[in-house]
Parts: sequence; C-alpha cells; structure tokens
Amino acid sequence: MAAAPAAAGTPARPTSSWQPRAPETLEDAGLSDEFVEELILKVLYVQGARSGQAITDVVRLPFPFVDSQLLDMQQRRFVEVRSATGASRGSYVFDLTGTGRERAREAFAGSRYVGPAPVPLAQYKRAVAEQSISKAHVTRETLRDGFADIVIDDEMLNVLGPAINSAKSLFLFGEAGNGKTLIAETIASLLGGELYLPFAVELDGEIMVLVDPTYHRSAAGAAAGDDPMEALWLDSGATDRRYARVQRPVVLAGGELTLDQLDLQYDSYTKLYQAPFQVKANGGVQIMDDAGRQRVPPRDLLNRWIVPLERREDYLTLHTGAKFSVPFDCLVIFATNLDPKALVEEAFLRRIHYKVQVEDPDRGEYEEIFRRCCAARGIPFDGSALEFIYREYYGRLGLAPRSCHPRDLTDHVLDIAKFLAVPPALTVDLLERACHSYFLDTSHRPPVREAR
Repeated sequence: MAAAPAAAGTPARPTSSWQPRAPETLEDAGLSDEFVEELILKVLYVQGARSGQAITDVVRLPFPFVDSQLLDMQQRRFVEVRSATGASRGSYVFDLTGTGRERAREAFAGSRYVGPAPVPLAQYKRAVAEQSISKAHVTRETLRDGFADIVIDDEMLNVLGPAINSAKSLFLFGEAGNGKTLIAETIASLLGGELYLPFAVELDGEIMVLVDPTYHRSAAGAAAGDDPMEALWLDSGATDRRYARVQRPVVLAGGELTLDQLDLQYDSYTKLYQAPFQVKANGGVQIMDDAGRQRVPPRDLLNRWIVPLERREDYLTLHTGAKFSVPFDCLVIFATNLDPKALVEEAFLRRIHYKVQVEDPDRGEYEEIFRRCCAARGIPFDGSALEFIYREYYGRLGLAPRSCHPRDLTDHVLDIAKFLAVPPALTVDLLERACHSYFLDTSHRPPVREAR
C-alpha cells in the first residue's frame, strides 16, 4: 500500500437538509431578557451610537427582540435616540446615556463578549445530532474518484471505505513519508458537505466561542480580502442568524498539541471560553497527526480519547469546577510512524475500530508516483533514472523507498537545474546531485560531474 503526493479528486457532497429555524420568541432562543439587554448595552459601549438594524446585525437576533429591549431601556433611561434616518425604528440611532454606560460596565464584569447571541447548550446538541457525521457516507465510486490522483491500491480502499462510513475512528500507521497525512486529508475532503454551527454556546451563564475561521470556512465561499467572520454570517430571515453555514470542518493537530488544549480554554480577561479542538471538529474530521510525538506522554494524551471514542460524548470542565457533556461527533484519524503497540496499550487500540498500515511502495507503485511527479513538474520521465536510484542509493545504502521520495527528488532536480541554468531533466548529473543532497550518504564518493 502506498500513496503519492497529489491533489484529491472529486469529493462526495452529502449535505444535511436541516436548518436552524429563526426563533419566534425569546424563550425559543433560550435567552433571558437580562442577557439580551446586557449584550446590547455592551455593543453600544464598544461600538458607540448605532442604528437599531446595526445592533441587530451584531447580536444576530430578530429585530423585534432587539427593539423590545431598546424600548425597555429607553424607558429606564439606559439608551436614548440620537437621530433617525427613516420612519422605522430600525433606522433610529441609539446611544448610551450616562446611566446606561454605568450599566454596561457592570455587564462587562460578567463577560466581555460582544457578538452574535449564543445558543444554549441543549440547542447546540440537537444541531449536532441533526447534522451528525454518521449521516455522511462514501461509496466505492466516490472513494475511487477521490483518490484518483493518489497511487493507492484497492486493498487499502476496501478498508478505508467502511472506516469512513463508520464515522468513528481510524488508525494510520507506517513509516514516515508514505502519505499517511495525505490520506487523512483526502478522506476529510471526500466527506464534503456543509453544516450550521452556532458562533457561541451558552453554558450555565458562561459563553464558549465555537466558530473559528481557522477551521470553519464559509460554505458560500469568500472573496479575497473579505473578513473571514463576516463571510460566515447568514442573512435569511427564516434561518437562525446566530448560526454560521460552514464547510464540514477539518481540524488538524500535530506535535504541538498538549492535554490542556483538549479542554476549555478560559481567558480570565474576557471571561470567555474557547472551544477545544475536538468540539470545533464536531460534524467533521479530527486529524491527530504525528501521534506520539506530542510534548506529553503518548499514553496520557491518547488515553484522553478513550471515553469520547466509546461513548460519542466528551466531558469538559468550567473554571468553577462544574462539568458538562458535549457531543463528540467527528471522525478521528490518528496518524503515526511509531509502533502502535509501543505507543498505546491494547485497551486503547481496541477502541480504534479500523487500523491501516501504510506500507512502502513496491517498484511498480514507485514508478507510477515518479511518473506523476515528473508530469506535474514538466520533467521528461526516464525509466533509467529509477535504475540509478535503486542501484546507487536504495541498494548501496540499504535505504527503503518511500512514497515522498519522487516528489522531493524531482523538486531537487528543478532547483538544481534552475541554479545551473539548464533544462530540468533526469540526467545522471542532475539526478546524482539531487540524490546526493537529499539522501544521507556518509560514504566517500568521487566528486559529482558537472552538468552539461
């Protein structure tokens, strides 16, 4: 089994028909009058005088909800109308009074959150269930199309297909450089589809920020230079605008991951929580790259996933000590070049439903990868180049061929040819220079001949 570095093919595009309906009452929204009042006060405190419609566009609630609070705050002398550009109250420009500014400062003592009104945890759980990744699936045809640009055999595809459709977990292991990360990323792209996710979630009075432009990309796309957050906003009156319509998320965590990043991240200044990686991945794919290379003991890190993998829910802790459950609805892909048995104990491996070894390419697979890499870089393919590499490096040095070698060697050929101002080709001179600078060769060899 081997994978060639290349782009993925045509993805499947399963999409849930579920949409969050706009709340008809504040009770439907799961919010209190006091909470909405404080949110509006903070918007005006931070942004200054704003029209009723502009306030609505920030908090993402229906205008009648916002206007009801504005009317109440006018009566209590918290806000005042500065001007009006039209007959509707949506065009009225509101500003804080002195009393309102004092009330806003009190609201900031609770949290400094200013943005779309949060969705209660119970509603978030229902949204995840309605759009569960278990409802997405691939067929043999979509899998073959998706991996069309990758050299991979049918045996591996026959294992990957059921693993993807299980929406549970997959363990990719094998030597470095054979395409484990590429396979994981291709699987993520195959699932495709889109989701509705709330910008923030309310947790017993606390706020967890969920949508992250790093991982949550607008399903509608965004033009260059657009604000990545604004591109996520919904403007349909029938849809709950507290949600963003995003592409199925793909969250990749590598060697930088620590245990505390798998729990809520609390900012004592803003008094807000950031959702951990696995929550941001809900409805999508969580890739644990370089598993075992993190700065914490591998068993501690990987055993953190045992309960979520088995129960499909995770438990997080607020800074107050209160615990609550959140959905764990993502396909988790572990990729490692370490020995799985030395990495984790059997109890953990048993909970990983699918294990796939990504092996070194055989001679035929290696040649096909090399051909594709040459074609992608405009280098004429020459079969004698493989004879040279296998004889002088894999044979003489006892190295094992890896799927990444053709890509890296052809890149070296391009770099060297550009430096020497000669056409890129698999000549002995250029190829030997490329191999000599790429493979670790401590033997004493004759000087490399000049390219002609």
